[in-house]
Amino acid sequence: MGLPTALLSLGLFSFLTPASGVPNDLIFVSEVYSQVPQRLAFYNWYGNVRLFRFQVPTDTVFLRWILQASRQNKPQCQNIEITVHFRYGAPPVINPLGDSFASNTSVPFSFNRTLTFVNSVQNNTFLNVSNPMPGPWFIAAHLPKDQQNIEIQGFTESCMYVFQPELFVLREVDMPTLQVNAPNQCSVGPPRNQARYKIFIPEYTQELLLQLLNCTLGGIPSLCPLQVTVGYSTQPQSVPYTIKCTGSSSCRVFLNAPPWNRWIVVMVESSPKVNANVSFEIVYSLPVCKPGAIGPRQIFTILNSLNTTDNSSLATGNQASPTNASPSSPDESSNSCLHKYTMIRADLDVVSVRFQSVSSSFIPVVPSLPSMMLFNLNSEMDSGGMFVVNLQLNTTTLKNRNATVMACLSAGSPVLTLNTSLNCTTAFFQGLSFVMNSSVWEGTRNIPYPETDNWYLSMQLVCPENDSVCQGLSARVLVSAYLNPCLNDCGSYGECRLLRRNGYMFAACVCKAGWTGWSCTDDTNALSVGHQIMATLLLTLSNLMFVPTIAVALSHLFFVEAAVYVYTMFFSTFYHACDQPGVAVMCIMDYDTLQYCDFFGSVVAIWVTILCMARLKTIPKYVLFLLGTLFIAMSMQLNRSGIWNMMGPCLFAFIVLVIAWTYRGVRRRHCYPPSWRRWVFFLIPGIALALIAISIYVFAETQTNYFYTHSLWHILVAGSVAFLLPPREKKKKSWRWRDMVNCRYKICKDDREELYVVT
Repeated sequence: MGLPTALLSLGLFSFLTPASGVPNDLIFVSEVYSQVPQRLAFYNWYGNVRLFRFQVPTDTVFLRWILQASRQNKPQCQNIEITVHFRYGAPPVINPLGDSFASNTSVPFSFNRTLTFVNSVQNNTFLNVSNPMPGPWFIAAHLPKDQQNIEIQGFTESCMYVFQPELFVLREVDMPTLQVNAPNQCSVGPPRNQARYKIFIPEYTQELLLQLLNCTLGGIPSLCPLQVTVGYSTQPQSVPYTIKCTGSSSCRVFLNAPPWNRWIVVMVESSPKVNANVSFEIVYSLPVCKPGAIGPRQIFTILNSLNTTDNSSLATGNQASPTNASPSSPDESSNSCLHKYTMIRADLDVVSVRFQSVSSSFIPVVPSLPSMMLFNLNSEMDSGGMFVVNLQLNTTTLKNRNATVMACLSAGSPVLTLNTSLNCTTAFFQGLSFVMNSSVWEGTRNIPYPETDNWYLSMQLVCPENDSVCQGLSARVLVSAYLNPCLNDCGSYGECRLLRRNGYMFAACVCKAGWTGWSCTDDTNALSVGHQIMATLLLTLSNLMFVPTIAVALSHLFFVEAAVYVYTMFFSTFYHACDQPGVAVMCIMDYDTLQYCDFFGSVVAIWVTILCMARLKTIPKYVLFLLGTLFIAMSMQLNRSGIWNMMGPCLFAFIVLVIAWTYRGVRRRHCYPPSWRRWVFFLIPGIALALIAISIYVFAETQTNYFYTHSLWHILVAGSVAFLLPPREKKKKSWRWRDMVNCRYKICKDDREELYVVT
């Protein structure tokens, strides 16, 4: 799956040529990252996705994804489509089946690309991204929707599709850094006509104001024939913030709420029609929004609150005063523009985090300044779960005023200007808004696979104009924020599973009983409770067909065979009672134990039935019974789903049957069994039932019709065994319970040795 180096450098020569007007020692370094190929699977739930994680280094100016897919050259291999999804910061949230998400779920966007095979067994696709965001990038690949056919391992041969992504990055070494609040003399010109610079955005930056001044073309003052791009690309084919300066002697870029504690790139490009150097000055400023100072008494209160547990309820929260609501509130008289409330991050388990305020869970919200909280989700393990933020407004604190609490949840930086226009947007991120008032007092946001970053929640009380009473209010909002592997543990009809791909751990829901969706909340095709009960009864009560078979075995004096059938009927019944996807479930012991006993009993039942038909002598018969049972127990432990675990013992027993019948036929010079009635009324119907059962099991059984087809399999197999069991030997007398429990001494005859012994 390797790719020639010449293809990697194709179209990249322009990046390697230094631009005029920038340092002559400009150096670009190329790096290539690859991961092992993985076999793709048809999509039924997120666990079928093959997830790849790449780390894009800082100062990367260009990356190219090399997507390599191949398939086997077999007739059953179709020219199907492979869907590849891309996302920065977290795994892609996808919905190939078109299911609905849970209410209040915000689905982040993911770019996708489709790969097809057109009369070929390989596909190589390239995807370029300029100015990519440094950090983790995720790729998810899968095949189309699973047809839910039950494939028998070793019998049905499937086609293998393999996918391998590679990442080629080109990064600039020693990218120039612009100084804040100072003129930076720069120039750009042919042949590249572009230059890149980087600036650092410190914490609490309110906005970025960048200007291009004093443009000169070939040393002559002129209008700026330039284009300015600020920021990174977080999706393929996405464009960062761009402004054209054509027709103006200066150029101005304004970004509200740029990402905090992060380097961002400023790229200046001149028109390709300009063949001279363009000189200019870059000046930028970063106004700071300080949270205010915290006095020594407040610091002592914070440290003391870390040792206590907050058990306050809604009633006690209403009685708290504004000054005691949070010890981290800044001094109102200080030159501050926000209230910051400290949140404690408690790591509970894998992909399980709780956030709690250091004092009261009720956060005061005032009209004058926004209230801000930080949720630290910048760990690699935080992007693989469900981030839930729930806000509850104490409406009594509004005092019947027509006021509204506006809130915004965003990543990278907070929104510090909140109003009724719901403009919950930062420089490069579309935030999630909350609106609460006397009528709507609660709001919830569920974010699957949140982006790896610092998340901020900002809230502010918005009052009507000329309402002085409202301006003095302090609303109280109960903030509940946590990260769970799955939303509500996938509900009653789902199971939350932790998955690992190349060392990265994430969670996903696998649904059952017809429920679908990301959190198993879509009941469009859900099975009703009555349907679930009917399915359970079908799969369990169909095993009662073994009762006539057991009676036939006992009447023919095949006691060992009858015991095996009782064992098979018992464990098949309770295995299927435990294997149900809905609420009609009953497990008498561990699921894996029930499954093993069911598979083991089924194969042993077939084994003893065929050997019983062979009419072997007593000692060879029971020796083969025991050896076969031990071998089947071992093979089931190795792989209980393989077809040869069943076919192997069956074929061996069938060979023994053919040899025994052939020997008797040759010795007697007559077809064996000799009676035509035996063939017409027993053997042919039994063989027909067995063949029909095998055909249904192999070719007709799917996940959708499993309840019916597998129940029919139980009935046909049990019925075929009743027909195939041979009649009782003529030398053996019928048994009675009184004879079996009679303990007196008696003389009996051994038919094999024709000796009389005392028992």
